[in-house]
Amino acid sequence: MKIAGKAYRTIWLGEDGWSVVVIDQTRLPFSFETVRLTQVQEAADAIRHMIVRGAPLIGATAAYGVALALRGDASDAALERALALLGATRPTAVNLHWALARMRARLIELPETERVAAAYAEAAAICDEDVALCRAIGEHGLGLIRTIAAAKPVGERINILTHCNAGWLATVDWGTALAPIYLAHDAGIPVHVWVDETRPRNQGAALSAYELGAHGVPHTVISDNAGGHLMQHGEVDMVIVGTDRTTATGDVANKIGTYLKALAAHDNGVPFYVALPSPTIDWSLSDGLAEIPIEERAAGEVTHLRGVGEDGRPGIFQVTAPGSPAANPAFDVTPARLVTGLVTERGVAPASFEGLSRLFPELAQERMK
Repeated sequence: MKIAGKAYRTIWLGEDGWSVVVIDQTRLPFSFETVRLTQVQEAADAIRHMIVRGAPLIGATAAYGVALALRGDASDAALERALALLGATRPTAVNLHWALARMRARLIELPETERVAAAYAEAAAICDEDVALCRAIGEHGLGLIRTIAAAKPVGERINILTHCNAGWLATVDWGTALAPIYLAHDAGIPVHVWVDETRPRNQGAALSAYELGAHGVPHTVISDNAGGHLMQHGEVDMVIVGTDRTTATGDVANKIGTYLKALAAHDNGVPFYVALPSPTIDWSLSDGLAEIPIEERAAGEVTHLRGVGEDGRPGIFQVTAPGSPAANPAFDVTPARLVTGLVTERGVAPASFEGLSRLFPELAQERMK
């Protein structure tokens, strides 16, 4: 995607050919800055502190983190330490553990002298594959938007609601939930996006709005509690969100508040789609509510907001009553019964084991072993 006319991915190798550069998403939307990662601890910190975020990008960053770790010591022990360090950063996004398992499988049988080059090549492959997967998700999701557009008078806008950020900033490029929107916009379909602010970190207001604006897609930021009202008044034609982990049975974990959007959509007959690449499917799980680990983040993300004051200076501002405690679950689980369809790189599937199995029979067979 492009920022100020320049094409970017969210992660790339530095000019030295070995360090890893990422966009610092904690600085957006007020400042576009990058961070250079030179060791595995820095990669782990970038994931933990949400300099990078979004399940696919977390996985890609972790993969490069393994490569950085092996530069100084390519032994089995160093590899296992790196995997453990990176694996402990964020509990909910399954792409993290998928990427680390893939890196281990690729490297563990190699001689130490070959591991660094192989690690960089495998991390690059993970990134390139993610771009291709997200582009394919966009194509399949575009078909859903075309169907809605065909049922409307010519030129009438299609209103799409999204929660959190599942655009190119959450992946290596294109995004998941926003990829169909970009393709629809580029195809001349009059799309308009309702962007949930997505408290407490405001990934919608800060990140989705930022990248939609950069691409020229019409959008409006709304408070998290406005979506149901808009659906009641016919102002939402479809909801599409991303996910950090999807069970084999179609339950989805996404940013806190997604479940409430799904309930409102169900009550108002609005289709609710979830866009995801196949590495986000956790084939080992059947009951999302009982089995998906939900990350509890720091209370300060709820009690304080980062922004820019009237004087134009950035700052952190307390918004809660002094002394009041705060809870901060980062994700919730939307059960499959509320999901109209799962938009994947191989097509749109019902949110069920049968639906996913038809698209990914080889992965389903692994589960059954």
